Amino acid sequence: MENKTADNGLNRRGLLKCMTWIGTGLIWTVSGGVPVSRLLGQSSKESAGSGFSFVQISDSHIGFNKPANPDVAATLQLAVDKINALPVRPEFLIHTGDLTHLAKPAEFDRMDGVLQGLRAKDVFFVPGEHDVTADDGKYYLERYGKKSKGRGWYSFDHAGVHFVGLNNCVQLEGLGDLGAEQLAWLAKDVSGLASSTPLVIFAHIPLWAVYPEWGWSTKDGAEALSLVRRFGSVTVLNGHIHQNIQKIEGNVTFHTAMSTAFPQPAPGSAPSPGPMKVPPGELRHVLGVTNVNFVAGAHRLAVISLPLDSNAE
Repeated sequence: MENKTADNGLNRRGLLKCMTWIGTGLIWTVSGGVPVSRLLGQSSKESAGSGFSFVQISDSHIGFNKPANPDVAATLQLAVDKINALPVRPEFLIHTGDLTHLAKPAEFDRMDGVLQGLRAKDVFFVPGEHDVTADDGKYYLERYGKKSKGRGWYSFDHAGVHFVGLNNCVQLEGLGDLGAEQLAWLAKDVSGLASSTPLVIFAHIPLWAVYPEWGWSTKDGAEALSLVRRFGSVTVLNGHIHQNIQKIEGNVTFHTAMSTAFPQPAPGSAPSPGPMKVPPGELRHVLGVTNVNFVAGAHRLAVISLPLDSNAE
């Protein structure tokens, strides 16, 4: 590394000279595959600048009690504890679906009971297929969709960022599906926004083709994304696959969240997806929450996955 020169002609010695021009150094940390930097001697809280943070959790599957995790309420509680321990209090929490395993009222009650201890100002939900298949989502909408449009989609603004919650489990047949009505609403919802407005889109099933063979994609996701390509910063958050995968495509960052309940196998590594049992000591490492930071003037939102067994940073 001492003598190798990068494509821009800068070797290690040249880099050190540049650091003396700056007069300080940078600390780089990598969490969930995302590099984050701050000035030496500056805390992560101090480097945040003007902006805000929010947290995503997904796939709590309250009611599930198989060997992969016989106590999913306990690991959801661990996720809440981790969020409450963050150095910067998040403005709100986004849950990207599969709140419950069988959409029973008692399961929703238990999940809400755990979330009551959350130190965040608000909670926003979108449904997963496990929340809507029992009764076509009627109970979910009665409980969480009173201010939503159609079958549970909506948008809101916070500190200059436009958030869009989508339901791609409406007509689930293998792949996720948004449907013509929701796509028409999305087109109208973003039509009046300036292209400089940061967008955060959240749904349960990935909008991009993670692994269509397992249904890990949305068949009209490309059409939805075509409606937001003009924006300079688009962050797409989802759950469903119970693991962290990130992709950047132009101005769009895709991020899938770990579950708070149980892991699933990596795409194509097993005959089919489903709850994956790991050694007891490893379970907290493959479950987690997602911390998202927005800094005014920054091009991208910083999206960091935090396993349950890691220290909050």
